[in-house]
Amino acid sequence: MTKPNVPESIILKRIAEHWPRIRPFLTPYFFLLPALIVLGLTVFYPALRAFYLSFTQYEYDLTAPPVWIGLKNFQRLWQDPIFWQTFRNTLLYLICVVPLLVTVPLALAILVNQKLRGIHWFRVAYYVPVVISMVVAGIAWKWLYADTGLLNQLLQLLRLPAVPWLTSPTWAIFSVMAVTIWKGLGYYMVIYLAGLQAIPADLYEAAAIDGSDGLRKHWDITVPLMRPYLFLVAVISAISATKVFEEVYVMTRGGPNHASETIVYYLYNKAFGELEISYACTIGLMMFLLIVVLSMVRLSVEKFTTSRTTAQNQL
Repeated sequence: MTKPNVPESIILKRIAEHWPRIRPFLTPYFFLLPALIVLGLTVFYPALRAFYLSFTQYEYDLTAPPVWIGLKNFQRLWQDPIFWQTFRNTLLYLICVVPLLVTVPLALAILVNQKLRGIHWFRVAYYVPVVISMVVAGIAWKWLYADTGLLNQLLQLLRLPAVPWLTSPTWAIFSVMAVTIWKGLGYYMVIYLAGLQAIPADLYEAAAIDGSDGLRKHWDITVPLMRPYLFLVAVISAISATKVFEEVYVMTRGGPNHASETIVYYLYNKAFGELEISYACTIGLMMFLLIVVLSMVRLSVEKFTTSRTTAQNQL
């Protein structure tokens, strides 16, 4: 026995009856729909497509359909010495760059947070590198690092031998790190400055009465109250360090002999230089997992320190 069709007018009538209750629930999603469509086309779909391609063979002839090969790309990645070298370079970048980008901008922010005449010009001076394009900055620093560049000329004036900043396997990656640090100091300084200006001046005055002055007041007051900003800068700088690309591309192209090559540059070279799209997707998936691990470590450390601080305050 077939069920009789419900007239369309009755369906519309029921929707009209329930619409006042449904509308508050659907309204936010209607506002989000354009952004979700854009994100779906530019972020979610490409990410899922890259995840699928990492299990296929898709290279050289991009007009041919991908061929499913399972975990062979991951086996190749595990046995790839160049990948592990770029992985070590990226970890070295994290170890060297992140601590400096967490601590030095805080010191700069404390310096420029003083109420002095003309202090705004110092803030602008420290922030100028941020607005300079990384390509322009890389080219400028490449000239400074040249064999006849300004840095080697200064060394010659001091009767010291010239240093092959970008052509030595020992110095190349550290020379690139210096550009990353120089470029990021002003950006993180502004983040810290916003946090410093939110700290009441009464706390420092009370600390001065208790005998906590000079550097001690920053250790007792500034650092504990700036802990959320410290964690924020640590995460942002760590993720940026894992994704460093422009400096390497402009200054060294990963050389000499992969000494300054990072994971992102290796991915780029495989995808667009050698057209090994599926293998590049596999590298990208590994980089994504690395960033997830870093984020989880950050959340765990922040949760531990917050709970420890709460317990100490209760005592």
